[in-house]
Parts: sequence; structure tokens; C-alpha cells
Amino acid sequence: MTDLDTRAAPPGAPLLRRAAPALLGYAAVRALGLLVLAVWSAARGKSAYTLLTARWDSLWYTRVAALGYGYQVRLPNGDVHSNLAFFPLLPWLERLLHAALPLSYADAGFVVGVLTSLAAACGIFAVTDRVYGPRAGLCAVLLWAVLPVGIVQSMAYSESLFTALAAWSLYALLTGRWVTAGTLAALAGLTRPVGAAVVAAVWTAGVISFVRGRSAMHAPGAPDEAHAPAHPSSALDSTHAPEHPSGARETEGATSHAPATSFTPSAAAATPVAPRGRVALGMLIAPLGAAGYVLWVGQRTGKGPLGYLDVQAGWRNGFDGGYAFARFVAHKFTSFPSALAGVGLTAGVALLLWLYLTGVRRRQPVELLVYTGFVLALALCASSYFGSKPRLLVPAFPLLLPLACSLARLRPLRFMLVTTALAVASAAYGAFWLNGSGPP
Repeated sequence: MTDLDTRAAPPGAPLLRRAAPALLGYAAVRALGLLVLAVWSAARGKSAYTLLTARWDSLWYTRVAALGYGYQVRLPNGDVHSNLAFFPLLPWLERLLHAALPLSYADAGFVVGVLTSLAAACGIFAVTDRVYGPRAGLCAVLLWAVLPVGIVQSMAYSESLFTALAAWSLYALLTGRWVTAGTLAALAGLTRPVGAAVVAAVWTAGVISFVRGRSAMHAPGAPDEAHAPAHPSSALDSTHAPEHPSGARETEGATSHAPATSFTPSAAAATPVAPRGRVALGMLIAPLGAAGYVLWVGQRTGKGPLGYLDVQAGWRNGFDGGYAFARFVAHKFTSFPSALAGVGLTAGVALLLWLYLTGVRRRQPVELLVYTGFVLALALCASSYFGSKPRLLVPAFPLLLPLACSLARLRPLRFMLVTTALAVASAAYGAFWLNGSGPP
């Protein structure tokens, strides 16, 4: 914790080296969660590994991996649960690992979940480090790890895979790597329906880049497009390199960060102006994953582009602007015991909105705001599976950035006490949650 209390890592330090403390902290929190789950499950005569790999959505994913699409269950009330509702990237990875290694499909799903959770933690650090510096990056990763539903990050579910792809796509946007951002957005779109949030971030950043590029070209004395630099920093030599906030000059390619104590978004966090061709290519690639799967489902069901919506309707899932969720919360206030849950749900939604508005007031990069806004809207305004909403919000990591900045200001001892208490509470809740009767 010395680095947290004294100074930020050197701006030129390799990203993985800067992220190492955050990844070690993340691994420790997840190990604690798995240990508590194992002890709790054993005390109840259950298998913790089965809870992580072979229940609820995990079974649907492994069935797709083993048998492909086409399986469905017709319920007594007439609803049809089709595995076409589950996007294909996680099952593809499970099948790949099963073919390459002596692993069952469930084992492969668990390995994918664990490895991609580390990739997600590193991506969250990279984004936060880019915007607020490494101390806030460390805190953001730890906060993501200690979410009450953080145990899902270690399950054979798609949350960790999606968060990893989304975080690294956003980081690619912040660093001007448009083709990479678009490719990762396309893969995110093959992972979950909320992949549309990553696509929206890429497209919004692309439009802004076009506008900024056009404004720069029309500014007095601006070079014509044929002679414009590919990246704003490429026109700078070492003599005219911009100042790093600490006072040291920043060489080309180094990452600039805000001062360690202010936690205001760094100017380096703005998406660089890039050649229009690369921006357009990234924007073109981004929606291919989600659009390709949705169109394939429409062709498979014979119902055209809206076929996927019919599949979701069979699960009683849809988008109603939050009306059903509001009724669900309001119903909690009809009796005294459940009224406490209603108060908790109302407070939780209010906290989410406050965190989002705080990000807006603190001028978070627009890519993060667009992405988070879409994740929030899709999670809170879905018309079914209200108990799964906390899990659906796991990818909305930019909401944690205001809290991460506040946590990073604490002295080391207080920081250790707070994070340890949160880790223990998260581990206990995760074990309680998975040992319950319903799906997470």
C-alpha cells in the first residue's frame, strides 16, 4: 500500500506492471470469495463447484457448446425457453477449450470465467488509470471485485467475458485504436445483448472524432487532410512534448495522468483525432457481432430481423422503459416485511443514478458515459427477471469511478480496513446468494 499513499507509478511504466497490485488485490478478493463459498456450501451439503459451473444459465451455455442451438423447453403456462436467447461467444470458447484440453464443457466455462475476470480487472484498471491515474485504477478494480454479486465473476457465466471485452474496447477508444475498439465491440456483441452498449460507445466516439477532425481541418493554419498527422502526438517531437502533470515532459507514446490528489479526468483521456478511414472502419466493424447473431436467429426462426425479440418474449423478457420494474418495487411496499426490500431497492436505484450523474458532473469521457448509460437502461428497464438485475449491472464498472477516487484518498490503514470489510461482506453475501433457491 506504499504506492497508494505516496506517488503514482511512472507514466511510461508498462501497463501490466502498473496493474500488478490491482490484479493481485483482485485475485485475493476472489480467492476469499471462493473459499467462503466452499466452506458455506460444504456446511449445507452442496458442491461449491457445481454452484459455479452447473446451474442456471451455466447449463444453457454448456448445452449450446455441446449440442449447438435448437434446444428449447416448453413450460406449463405455454412459455417457450429457447437456447437461442444465449449469445454464442462463451459456448464457442467452451467448445474450443474442451477440444484442446481434457476439460468438460462445465470445466471450460469455469476456466473462461476465471481468466476473463482477470482480463476484465486489468481492463478496468487500464481505463481508470488512463482517466484518473493508477491509484484510482487500483481502487476501481477492488471495488469491482467486492461487489455484492461479485461471485458471478468466477462463475461459468458471460459477465466476466463481456466486461473484459467492453473494458478493453473502451480503452482502445481512449487511446485512438479504432480497429481494435471495433473488433472488441463486435466480440462483445457476440457475448450478450448488452453488447449494444459498446457499439453505441464506439459510434458516439466516432461521430465526435469526425466532428473534431473536421473542426481541426477548418481551423486557421490547419494542414490539409492528406498531410494531417495520424495521431495528434505524432506531430510532436521530443522537444515539444506536452508536460506531464507531475512536471516531467512526456515522450511520445507515454500515458499522461491527472495529479494523484485531484482525480480529475486527464486531458490524455480524450479520444485522439485519427484518420477518418480508421475511424470509419472501427465503426463499421463494431455492430457486426450483435447484428450478425440477431439476423441469424431471425433466419433460423423464420421471423426475420425481429425473431430474436420473439425468442426473448418466450422468456418473458422485454424492454418496457422500466414500468414492470417500477410495479415490482411498488408492490414491495404493500406489506411491512417486504417494505424493507422496497426501501432497499429504491435506495439502490437512487445510488446508481447518483453515481451516473456524478460521472457526468465530473466530465468522464463521453465513451464511458454512453456505455454506462446503455447498460443502466437495459438492466433497469427490462421487464422480467428482477432478481437478476444486480448481476446485469456487473459490467457497468464506470459507475464505480467516483467511489474509486474517494477511496484512493484514504490513508493506507483506513484503506486496508475498508477494503477488507467489503471483501468479507461480499464473500459472505456471494456464498449466501449462490446457496439460495433462485438463479443469480
